[in-house]
Amino acid sequence: MDTIFAPSTAAGQAGIAVIRLSGPAVRDVLKTVCHMDNPKPRYAAFSGIYAPDGDKIDEAVVLFFKGPNSFTGEDVAEIQCHGSRAVVKEILSVLSSLPDCRMAEPGEFTKRAVYNQKMDLTAAEGLIDLIHADTEAQRKWAVRQMDGALQRVYDGWRGELVQSLALMEAYIDFPEEEIPDSCLEDIRNRTYNVITQLEQHLDDKGRGKRLKEGFSIVLVGAPNVGKSSLMNQLAKRDVAIVSSIAGTTRDIVEVSLDVAGYPVILADTAGLRETEEEIESIGISRAIKRIREADFVIAVADAQDYPHVDETTSRALAENPAHLIVWNKCDLTDQKPDGLCLCAQTGDGLDALWDKITTVVVDTMGTGSELMLTRERYKTALRDCLAALKRSLTAPALELQAEDLRLAANALGKITGRVQVAELFDIIFSTFCIGK
Repeated sequence: MDTIFAPSTAAGQAGIAVIRLSGPAVRDVLKTVCHMDNPKPRYAAFSGIYAPDGDKIDEAVVLFFKGPNSFTGEDVAEIQCHGSRAVVKEILSVLSSLPDCRMAEPGEFTKRAVYNQKMDLTAAEGLIDLIHADTEAQRKWAVRQMDGALQRVYDGWRGELVQSLALMEAYIDFPEEEIPDSCLEDIRNRTYNVITQLEQHLDDKGRGKRLKEGFSIVLVGAPNVGKSSLMNQLAKRDVAIVSSIAGTTRDIVEVSLDVAGYPVILADTAGLRETEEEIESIGISRAIKRIREADFVIAVADAQDYPHVDETTSRALAENPAHLIVWNKCDLTDQKPDGLCLCAQTGDGLDALWDKITTVVVDTMGTGSELMLTRERYKTALRDCLAALKRSLTAPALELQAEDLRLAANALGKITGRVQVAELFDIIFSTFCIGK
């Protein structure tokens, strides 16, 4: 097996850069490059970094981790050198010239950790989610997944099915042993129990998708009611163009927000009105489509028209029951509209709207203690498992019932990597960065 290496820190100038190595030749590499004959595991050593001709490249802190007590399960080393492009480039060039050493492929360090049973696939995917986490809720769930929150559940169900399968095959293969018929009833009860838990788990109300992709909120309303001004206030920066000219916003303008630790995608849309202008009509059609798909819709209306909401906006709100009407330009009228009243230009009343948005997001996303399905492959495998279990309950022969139990257990095994599929591994780890 090759020894792999890659920078684990981002490209560019920095105070420190970390170059990671893993594989059977790590000790030989450290002897050649760092002149370290017998590196002490888990101790930091200060060392020069040398080219094969003896030219000194840099000075670095070197850490050695002896397998299997390492991230990958193999011998691993980290070279913490100065972070100039020239230093990193030269060290990588020297490493690539050594026998049996090559640059790592994307995710290859983590892939080796999975192959060496240092973690399962769900933990590996939790790791990449942690690296990409933008909000506190994403970070917390990624850490839970890394710690085995999903693995324990799926392995538990798989253990139940494997035990049931063993009992059934014993019943089929050794009838002379007088295995009691009650074991078949026990298998059915186990199957029903797993089915119930699977159905509850699959019905996660879309929380996993929202955690990964963002909770969708759409601003809608007639032209010039202040949607873009409100967008800029919520984003706390100039995202949308604000103009007194009707129809300025013609396409979807999006911004990412962090609401109570959850990712939120806020979208400003074209003003809703009847128009013959082709480009504006396309923008309005896109706005209607986003209203249907949104998790929550905020309709902005002019407080000077209270209590009337224009007919086009009213029709659009019928497309999504999860909506709220806010009255803008309250500073321009003596009327006191019921509901949320604000001035998007000055920010007056914005705190109340922000509190409402926070309540809606938190109530939808739950307490954070629920198990979430953040990947479509999990759902696909769980549905396959569920279908096989339900087939097993009506199978006309015990042999067919046993095969369905085997298929169900294999479907769960694909999630955690208990059933290793090379193509699946390649797809998953290709999303990792090179040094991970």
